[in-house]
Amino acid sequence: MDSRIWESVDHLVAWLDEESTQSPQEERLLRLLKLSEEVGEVGAAVIGATGQNPRKGVTHTWEDVQHELCDVVFTALVALRTLTPDASRVFAERLAYVEQRSAASRGDDAPSDEDGEDGDGEALNGDTHTNSTSNTPRSTTAPTP
Repeated sequence: MDSRIWESVDHLVAWLDEESTQSPQEERLLRLLKLSEEVGEVGAAVIGATGQNPRKGVTHTWEDVQHELCDVVFTALVALRTLTPDASRVFAERLAYVEQRSAASRGDDAPSDEDGEDGDGEALNGDTHTNSTSNTPRSTTAPTP
């Protein structure tokens, strides 16, 4: 990940720490809870972009959804940095782990877990996932705006 991103995260965390009126423990919990708020804003933007609320109609664009997703990423990185000063290493190691799992599930020549299975039930990035009840693929891509 671009080092500029981590520099920005460090600046955001320092600024939030300076402005906080909460104890460090409370601030940590609130930063984790902030993720839920941001994910909710993604949901609201998707509903607005698709016009799912007949009373409101189309209130957002898919660009709004993209911006809200970026806010989720920023918030997650700030929360991670709040939990550990070594957030960039933790993130890089986790990314390598997910890449390895993904490669193994695709049958690439990358090394796999010891038992060769994922086992934790987490979804991997990709265009389709399997429906657990019927084993039929279902699309996970967003509709074209």
